[in-house]
Amino acid sequence: MAPDSDPAQRARSAAAVQSLMTWAAAYSHEALPGTVRARAALVLADDLGAMVAAAGEPPVARMRAVLARSSGRAEATVFAPGSPPLDRASAAAANGLAATWCELDEGYRGAPCHAGAYILPALLAEAEVEGASLARVLAALALAYEITVRCARAFPFATMTVHPHAAFATIGAAAGIGLLRGFSGKLLLDAVSAAASMTFAGPYGHAIEGALVRNAWTSAGAWIGLRAADGAEAGIAGLPETFHDVFVGGLGTACLPEALTDGLGTDWAIRGGYHKVFACCQYAHGAIEASLRLRAEAAGREDEIDEILVETHPRGLTLTTVEPATVLAAKFSMPHALAAAVVTGTGGQGAFDEATLHEPRIADLRRRVRLAPLPEIGPPPNDRPSRVTWRLHDGTVLSALCESARGGADQPFDTDTMLAKLAETSRAYPRMAAVLERIVRRAEDDERDLQRPWRDCVTEMTGGVER
Repeated sequence: MAPDSDPAQRARSAAAVQSLMTWAAAYSHEALPGTVRARAALVLADDLGAMVAAAGEPPVARMRAVLARSSGRAEATVFAPGSPPLDRASAAAANGLAATWCELDEGYRGAPCHAGAYILPALLAEAEVEGASLARVLAALALAYEITVRCARAFPFATMTVHPHAAFATIGAAAGIGLLRGFSGKLLLDAVSAAASMTFAGPYGHAIEGALVRNAWTSAGAWIGLRAADGAEAGIAGLPETFHDVFVGGLGTACLPEALTDGLGTDWAIRGGYHKVFACCQYAHGAIEASLRLRAEAAGREDEIDEILVETHPRGLTLTTVEPATVLAAKFSMPHALAAAVVTGTGGQGAFDEATLHEPRIADLRRRVRLAPLPEIGPPPNDRPSRVTWRLHDGTVLSALCESARGGADQPFDTDTMLAKLAETSRAYPRMAAVLERIVRRAEDDERDLQRPWRDCVTEMTGGVER
């Protein structure tokens, strides 16, 4: 316990963590509401597509080769065409690196957290090796999502100091593995508390500055979470108080113990997630939407822009880099996102590839972007608004406001939009989109199809050889 810790608060958080783990471990996958199962299927499909989208990125490919050199028994798929199967921990690490590389994975709006990307790399490898059914995979995902998000809500950072991928990835991976293995409440607590003790203080600013290690935090989290579950089976555990000690005592967060248990079984966290069609930090999405609206309104006048003023929310104001050194830095740069949207007419992958870093028109326009606080910020979901104003050579002023970017629970993308995105992100595997579409469309009410082993779905998607 930290010297200045509040013992009563520490005890309350420990009791709440125990209740959360007991509830999750006892929850039957057959009881999962159909709407929750359908959301889990969409998260699985979207994040798997995000992994495949990164398969051709040179650092991702090089890391796969490094992992293959030391891999044990070939047993789990790495979602990159031509890559050999690796042992489950190595496959989880490889897919974890790819999961957030392109900034196309889903996330959660109520707290900084990308639970799907933390859970799925380890969960899918484990499920493939052990022959788990698709139903069990979706239930483990939904329940581990609940644990991960509730930890993020219960231990919030006052400012963006530690990146959520570093703070919560180990927790999500351990929760998913423990649930899939059918751990008791005590064993699940042992695994997840151990994983929480191995969380790490990855600086949020590394994303803005483009340090590619930021993309490795989900890779390391997948490996650590899987090994924490292994360790729990060997009697190596943390404590119920570990969460408080790590986050409050070590990382300086607040503590809201009630967030761990309020509304369990009714207020499903996975329903509060968001999906992306823009390949960058979600904090910039409202500004991109407003910019694309102005581009349509002022068609053909993009070269007349003297200044782009972006009035935005506090987290959007952190995205200040004008000369991004890497593609990751571009994805966390409001000046680049706005300039690239104006020049390319998109906020998708084409606005953030390597060529855009050096494109003269984009580079010039980045230097004309100015950030300022937006005075009026509403309650969620309108807590991430952006107003974009163009000032043209002739004095014309054009402005557009986006109060809440599309993709969240308040303005969700329809299934067809998400499946169209999946067809693009997963195109390296010609059959993947069709298989995942079937899963997404049937997840809510066709339980027979969900009894199929996940490994058979993987074989069909990737064209692999049946085991």
